[in-house]
Amino acid sequence: MTERAIAIAERVERFVRNTIVPYERDPRARGEHGPADELVAEMREKARAAGVLTPHILDNGEHLTQRETATVLIRSGLSPLGPLACNTMAPDEGNIYLLGKKGTETQKARFLEPLVAGTVRSAFLMTEPADIGGAGSDPSMMKTTCYRDGDHWVLNGRKRFITGYEGAKVGIVMAKSEDGACMFLIDLPDPAITVEDIPHTIDSSMPGGHASLLLENLRVPADQMLGESGEGFVYAQVRLAPARLSHCMRWLGGCIRAHEIASDYACKREAFGKLLIDHEGVGFLLAENQILLKQSELMIDWCASVLDDGSFGTVESSMTKVAVSEALMKIADNCVQVMGGTGVTDDTIVEQMFREVRAFRIYDGPTEVHKWSLAKKIKKSVLAGRE
Repeated sequence: MTERAIAIAERVERFVRNTIVPYERDPRARGEHGPADELVAEMREKARAAGVLTPHILDNGEHLTQRETATVLIRSGLSPLGPLACNTMAPDEGNIYLLGKKGTETQKARFLEPLVAGTVRSAFLMTEPADIGGAGSDPSMMKTTCYRDGDHWVLNGRKRFITGYEGAKVGIVMAKSEDGACMFLIDLPDPAITVEDIPHTIDSSMPGGHASLLLENLRVPADQMLGESGEGFVYAQVRLAPARLSHCMRWLGGCIRAHEIASDYACKREAFGKLLIDHEGVGFLLAENQILLKQSELMIDWCASVLDDGSFGTVESSMTKVAVSEALMKIADNCVQVMGGTGVTDDTIVEQMFREVRAFRIYDGPTEVHKWSLAKKIKKSVLAGRE
């Protein structure tokens, strides 16, 4: 690993452990739909002062490599509030990456720079409701439409599970034209977008919740389209694998911390005449955690290396997302089990990490969808080899 990444990661870890962890008991961290924006702003001011705000983007605008990014983002995830404070959270981190790669200079100045500065939040409007047969894990089912009207595009449709929408100032919307999928940059809020619902969900780490939206004749200037009409899925591929991998990085950091908490508990709590860790049934759970943590770290590093070599990393990121999300689920479950009754309370972040990681098994593609996709590629490869 590079010296610059190690130095940044060490600063981030000190900041998260010393400054952000105490905020976990702040009532503002437990709002109805995630942490309050007031709290996010307060933490980001401290991150800015500590020199760890948006740490994966260097002062010259250069993005760290994916391997370097992993080293940094894992540390930011040591607290559920860490990514919010350091501006490494989803969906902003993925949106920053996409705009940095594909935005025009004008689009970067207007939409990207405030995101990198951490002064605004963003939302990615792609997923649609099941009751209209809209896009979910299969984006080709997209129902939201767009058509050209002079110097604008007009969008109509419904979106669902739009993370962070409430309070966001920048949006990236996917819609379908006669040419195919398109992406648009928009200012938020917009009177043409109505919040229909913000459901209560199992996770609670992301401000703004996961909104359901109605888009009615949303007019977007033509120069706010990313790329050309019909290129939306190509641009989505640019964002997809890195953003998927970043989820793995952040939640690995959270599970490292949960494992630390559970291990400390097992080395203090006594039952049946000895420490919990000395009971094989408990000690083995923690040993399993340590193995799974290292496996997850290595999978992330492998996939990051593939992306750094210039590949889209579609197969590798699917494999990594499945392996890491399933491993982290087992780690979080083990931590709850080791801590017994305490593990299901909010006395520590262990209970929250269990909920967050359970949701992660669905976010950015459920495990089953990734396995199905991988199986299709296996079949294609085998059949091609028989020809």
